[in-house]
Amino acid sequence: MSSPAQPLAASLVQSVDWLAIAPPTLAAVIGLVVLVADLFVAEHRKALLGWTSVAGLAAATLMLLPLLDGDRSTFCLTGDAAVCSYTADRFTLVIQFLVLGGALLAALLSVTALKDARKSLPEGEYWFLLLSSAAGAALLPASRDLATLIVALEVASLPAFALVGLRYGDRRSSEAALKFFLSSVTATAVSLMGISFLYASTGTLYLTQIADRIQNVDGQLHTLAQTGVVLTLVGFAFKTAAVPFHFWVPDTYVGAPLPIAAYLSVIGKAVGFSGLILVTVVALPSYADVWGPALAALAALTMTVGNVGALRQQATRAYSAVRLLAWSSVGQAGYLLVPIAAAAYSGDAEKSIGSTVAYALMYGAVNLGAFAVAALVGRTKILNRVADYRGLYASSPLSALLLAFFLLCLAGLPPGIIGLFAKVTVFSAAVDAGLGWLAVVMAVNVVIALFYYLQWTALLFRAPEGEPEKHRVPAPLTAAIALTGVLGIALSGAPQLVLRFTDTGLF
Repeated sequence: MSSPAQPLAASLVQSVDWLAIAPPTLAAVIGLVVLVADLFVAEHRKALLGWTSVAGLAAATLMLLPLLDGDRSTFCLTGDAAVCSYTADRFTLVIQFLVLGGALLAALLSVTALKDARKSLPEGEYWFLLLSSAAGAALLPASRDLATLIVALEVASLPAFALVGLRYGDRRSSEAALKFFLSSVTATAVSLMGISFLYASTGTLYLTQIADRIQNVDGQLHTLAQTGVVLTLVGFAFKTAAVPFHFWVPDTYVGAPLPIAAYLSVIGKAVGFSGLILVTVVALPSYADVWGPALAALAALTMTVGNVGALRQQATRAYSAVRLLAWSSVGQAGYLLVPIAAAAYSGDAEKSIGSTVAYALMYGAVNLGAFAVAALVGRTKILNRVADYRGLYASSPLSALLLAFFLLCLAGLPPGIIGLFAKVTVFSAAVDAGLGWLAVVMAVNVVIALFYYLQWTALLFRAPEGEPEKHRVPAPLTAAIALTGVLGIALSGAPQLVLRFTDTGLF
């Protein structure tokens, strides 16, 4: 005869949907395998660790395909299958594709970088940290409770600190890692305080339950709930590099190994923006009158400071290409914030969020492509100044043409149709939401950005000073440049595919 406690115990056992969690889990498992294998692989065969990591990220990306047939959830509340900690819906899959695909391209850049700097970068630790960070970043868009959200955020961020400062004996790398660490720790502390206030006000950490309960908070807890909303938003503003929380970006990108700068510019943003979307649009729609104006102001400030900062680099005689891309990424973060702010005013929040995701996909492809060409030039020009790109067309015509295409995409000019399409999409999201003033600010910033993007583009085709230097392109670097080029050109031919793909189904 069974005791009454047995059925209760059995009901508390979770059944895990392993297919739903396969993409981040596979990336984490491969990271552990590479770390252990590093102990036994001979020095002259360390390159195998890199190719294993590339294969693991490719496999994790392919694991998204079986999930396209419908939404899947796991780690749900006992007795309420609709409230879960992990959900693989369309929004999750699109962001996971961006994260894992971006990590795959960063891994291809890293294979060459590690070969060139084997004495200063330990390979086993490098690949373990990169895969761990990618696993955390892939987990975050699937998180549907605040505890899982913060854990995923830290799993994505903590290995990134180490990656930035991993280069042995490099003072700039250590300084960049420290700035990145301090800013991120501050962001996490502020976020945790905000989340604790939200939990105290609502009694739950699940996003959908918070959305229901925060509308009926007891009057005595109303101020606590408002403070929690503001602090949580401030914490995620740090993660998205929104102004005035952007100060760590330029020095971190310049001090980090170039593949890690590329990784942070795309995957770091995907993490911050997907978390911000989940917190605002899913958990706090009733506080749209608070976060809507705040994000609109942040968007205007961020795009303006980012583009003006990039423009000011022109006054520096030997300004770095990576630093210019860093300031450019701050400006692009402002554009990404616009549709999220518009979601607070629009009757179709899902369409607004789709605009942010579409812009993130475009930005991810072309920005990684620009970093890939920067990695090519950086192999012979250690300082990697913008002046070093003069006459690149004479020494490497295809690389110069692709970099010109990537820069025109970022500027939003033909033939970079995908860049123009993405900017028009974001612009229309602001106009449809009644944020005409923000659309005007965006238009002014697009004009400002044209100057430094076009100046760099023109430099590629100017006559070189002295004999043109031939650039030998290693196979992994060739693959990274080719993949981003093909993706950018294909999407420019059929930009409507991006909006179809980013129909998030988040609501």
